[in-house]
Amino acid sequence: MTDFLNVTLSPEQLSTVSELALAHVGDAVFELLVRSELLCETGSAKVGELHARTVARVTAPAQAAFVERLLPHLTPEETTVYKRGRNAHSHPAPKSASPGQYARATGLETLFGWLWLTGQKERVSELYALGRKNENIKI
Repeated sequence: MTDFLNVTLSPEQLSTVSELALAHVGDAVFELLVRSELLCETGSAKVGELHARTVARVTAPAQAAFVERLLPHLTPEETTVYKRGRNAHSHPAPKSASPGQYARATGLETLFGWLWLTGQKERVSELYALGRKNENIKI
């Protein structure tokens, strides 16, 4: 049986995955990190409250601000992956975000998807912690 929580793709396999497919995985990874952190910090909070706090953190504007705090800490390879995702042609931005915010959020999700699928889970955690520093969103 395949362990889907610990999938690691080879460079050859990853070369066939589009930036938006990486973002699809990275979106889930980012949301799981947010949900896990909120549950650990709030304990027995009501589900509606957890949902509202999660939504506030996974919007494109919030993710765009998050990635701006990460950029100085990225390796050259990570920066390349982020830029590939940021520059990918995706759906039009939602009304709640500018096209630039949406592009930066997609870049963040692409980076997190790429890190996850290359087995770099410790790096995902490290970058998540760095992005949380000086965050203005109250959780």
